[in-house]
Amino acid sequence: MRALIALGFLICLTAGPAGATARDVPADADRPGALARAIATAGAGDLLRLAPGLHRGPILILAPLTLDGGGRARIEGDGTGSVITVNAPDVTVRGLEIAGSGSSNETLDAAVRLTKKATRASVTDNSLFGNLVGVDVHGARDAFVAGNRIEGRRDHRMNDRGNGIYVWNAPGARIIGNDVRWGRDGIFVNTSSRNSFTGNRFRDLRFAIHYMYANDSEVSDNLSEGNHLGFALMFSKGLTIVGNQSIGDRDHGLLLNYANDARIEGNLIRGGAEKCVFLYNAHRNSLSGNRFEGCAIGIHFTAGSERNTISGNAFIGNRHQVKYVGSRRVDWSAAGRGNYWSDHAAYDLDGDGIADTAYRPNDLMDHILWSQPAAKLLLGAPAVQLIRWSQAAFPALLPGGVTDSRPLMRPVTIPTRLWSRQ
Repeated sequence: MRALIALGFLICLTAGPAGATARDVPADADRPGALARAIATAGAGDLLRLAPGLHRGPILILAPLTLDGGGRARIEGDGTGSVITVNAPDVTVRGLEIAGSGSSNETLDAAVRLTKKATRASVTDNSLFGNLVGVDVHGARDAFVAGNRIEGRRDHRMNDRGNGIYVWNAPGARIIGNDVRWGRDGIFVNTSSRNSFTGNRFRDLRFAIHYMYANDSEVSDNLSEGNHLGFALMFSKGLTIVGNQSIGDRDHGLLLNYANDARIEGNLIRGGAEKCVFLYNAHRNSLSGNRFEGCAIGIHFTAGSERNTISGNAFIGNRHQVKYVGSRRVDWSAAGRGNYWSDHAAYDLDGDGIADTAYRPNDLMDHILWSQPAAKLLLGAPAVQLIRWSQAAFPALLPGGVTDSRPLMRPVTIPTRLWSRQ
């Protein structure tokens, strides 16, 4: 992580054009309007060092330059529009506290707005408090947003708040090591591609990361804590979802909705969620080496999801390990390896690490209960118990559904990550 952020800083700090200068900008208390005048007269590559204290916004940047607050300067908007709008390439905004955006979701009022002209923009190590949107990457190619602390609005209903980071049609965006809290979604991606979202933390949000029409991108090593939903990946293909953690999210840890050809590996989803994983009309995805633990449902698999490879995962202590209603028979093992199931009373006589009996998570009564919830009234009836005993004793009576023909004897271990800004 430290190496990635350092690389981004190095790119931003390379020498500017000949004639570029460094200028100190006094705070408003000493010289009102000094920041606006400094920006209006800055040349390409200039460094503007903001003095500690308050600087009034909003401001518009039209030339390649660097704003450096040194961690002690604050830019405050007037409550309308975006506080900083970047409309030029190769601009760096760093070390600032930024507040005071407007409240319009229609215009996406943000602490920092990067327009399509803001190619290679860098927004790093800032504190963005109480704005509608933290950083709006609106068409800016190859943007770098790293090491920021973003705390959104809390005076609206959650769905009326803005996103911590909004990425729209911004190929090549790298969003790394940010700490996002409150607001609506931590990162909302719409109609973009080739993006990388790595090492971020998300708390007290609707979705940690929300993908819509975003292909060939990476979501890795992120931490979602106590959100309504962890990682919602929709209408996208070619995603790499590796090393993320969803801890105590309410509804789902991971949602795949019309998401195809994804590699989902080494993720941890633990505790509290209604469903650790929900696959809805999602095809040709590979889930391996993940750990799904302590949810009401380990994995809900529905709406014709086909040709997915699910092996090497651990399903531990979920109330229902699998919810799958369908007549097709699906084998969740690949290359001779299945998954670990904590409720599988298995044995391994030959010591090869593979259980000697197959695992079937659901029986006919499960299918009836999911399609006819009122049947729960009959759960204690002797006839229901007889049906379940018969299917356990005579597996040929079991309906179509999920089978793990090569269940594992030991689970994959993934320690809970302690997030820190590095």
